[in-house]
Amino acid sequence: MKDLFNAILRLLVKVALHGYFKKIIVEGKENLPKNRPVILVANHQNALIDPLLLATHTRLNPWFLTRAAVFVNPFISKVLHYIRMLPVYRVRDGFSTIQQNQQTFDETFEVLRKNGTVVIFAEGSHSLVRNLRPLSKGFTRMAFGLKEKYPELEPVILPVGLGFSAHMRSGSTVRITFGKIIPVDMPPGQSGKLTKAVESALKSLIVDIPDENYPETLQKLIDNDVDLTSKVEVETFLETGQVQNPIGPINGLGNKLMKIFHFPLYWLWLWKKSSVQDEVFSSTWKFLIGFGLAIPYYFFLLWLTMDTAIGSWGLTFLILAWITLWKNQNPQE
Repeated sequence: MKDLFNAILRLLVKVALHGYFKKIIVEGKENLPKNRPVILVANHQNALIDPLLLATHTRLNPWFLTRAAVFVNPFISKVLHYIRMLPVYRVRDGFSTIQQNQQTFDETFEVLRKNGTVVIFAEGSHSLVRNLRPLSKGFTRMAFGLKEKYPELEPVILPVGLGFSAHMRSGSTVRITFGKIIPVDMPPGQSGKLTKAVESALKSLIVDIPDENYPETLQKLIDNDVDLTSKVEVETFLETGQVQNPIGPINGLGNKLMKIFHFPLYWLWLWKKSSVQDEVFSSTWKFLIGFGLAIPYYFFLLWLTMDTAIGSWGLTFLILAWITLWKNQNPQE
């Protein structure tokens, strides 16, 4: 029952993500391993959107390591575990809680023992900055801990890069790039070697804008219509000044019309917006509002169409809501 529920949930979320984003590009699917314990290591730029994309655009049905703070409520904790999430305790949560990570690691070992997949956002936190931050050691501890407990297993690291044309806007583009697997075939004493290999792999998959003059460089890329999700396009422009495949101007009219014909959902976001303290969660809240309320809103318009005196207006509004959702497109950040 749990597997069926998660399969249905993944399908619904995938459909909703394709409604939220204008385009989802998936590269490197041929690198997805089969019948191996997989530790998927990804960069982390867009809060809950990142794990939702990884859960719905692989056939790996992964489990996720999530910050322990969201597991405080016992009911929420059970729900999160049901949808394949496990808590990770960090130093900032208090030294007394760190030892609780052992239970989480034991659970991940059992997932991996069955050739399952566990996702780790190894930077340890999210950020809108388009480069790779230092990686934590959690994934190496998991990999070598698994080898110690089950020496016969052959786990691999699967690096994955996530890139967004506009982190906080619907109607934008996201690119998911799966790299080549990295075998865990060195002794634990060489964990630094594994970390460097994964760091190098991730840097080869994502747009990595140098910290020096970062705002100016980003604005220059945007002004020249460089695809901010494409590592090749960005590096070519930074090295040569040439734009190989400009994305072209986007005026955002479709997005404005989408807001008009989805005004109850947009007003709800405006009400919620003031309480969102971390702007990285903006896209998460927009998506969750749409995921939870778009279908009821469409059914309301359908009811107006079929059972009220303003049926023709209801039908017109419903059709335009669908069209504007399909046409929704936003400029890059």
